[in-house]
Amino acid sequence: MTRIATWNVNSLTARLPRVEEWLEYAKPDILCMQETKVSDTAFPTMAFSALGYDTANHGDGRWNGVAIASRVGLDDVRHGFGTDADEQGCRLVAATCGGIRVHSVYVPNGRLVDSEFYLAKLEWMKELRAYFERNCDPGQKVVAAGDFNVAPEDRDVWDPAEVSGSTHVTDPERAELRSLERWGLVDGFRQLYPQDHLYSWWDYRAGNFHKHKGMRIDLLLLSRPLAEHCRYGLIDRNARKGKQPSDHAPVFVDVEVDPD
Repeated sequence: MTRIATWNVNSLTARLPRVEEWLEYAKPDILCMQETKVSDTAFPTMAFSALGYDTANHGDGRWNGVAIASRVGLDDVRHGFGTDADEQGCRLVAATCGGIRVHSVYVPNGRLVDSEFYLAKLEWMKELRAYFERNCDPGQKVVAAGDFNVAPEDRDVWDPAEVSGSTHVTDPERAELRSLERWGLVDGFRQLYPQDHLYSWWDYRAGNFHKHKGMRIDLLLLSRPLAEHCRYGLIDRNARKGKQPSDHAPVFVDVEVDPD
């Protein structure tokens, strides 16, 4: 069994102790992180190594930043697309972990619908699809895990009417997400749990976490050779509680495959 997780940690500098604690009790084999906000030279490699994890980081020390931590091996690291889309920041890192090609993904927020940031978000997502077409085979073990800043369906939002017209829920954003699914990726968590009101992000403001006003935007997209072996998944709400949490909860799925 291989446990694959994703977590927008919203600054490793601020939340490294919480990440270390979660690794010790949740014991993921592979953890994809987003919004690390640390440079490659400042990444806390030793802290992860002490827990048995190899790491790959792609960050410039300001905003954004993505990383992969793996205790099943970590090889063939690749940073970004290698195209003009990388101008939007450090948002993609890939590595092979135990025979699985893993991608930690941080899709741009988009800010306001029809703004230059929203249009750039759609272009970035198109480039993500093109990247998979160029570099991956949907018949192999492939994972795209991360903060996609898109709620796939209305059931992934606390109140579709309240957020209508905002980013994260528009038809063009969801269409780009479905494009990844057409390429061959499956929403592993949703495949296991079809019910409404399962969220991974809650705005810090107005006590939204306690009001259960959230969105499911942190996704584990798996190629079919992995998705067909998904057995269990969890959004760990407990990791969103306590002092100075990230505004996201970690999400994981257990896949009944042994690392190669």
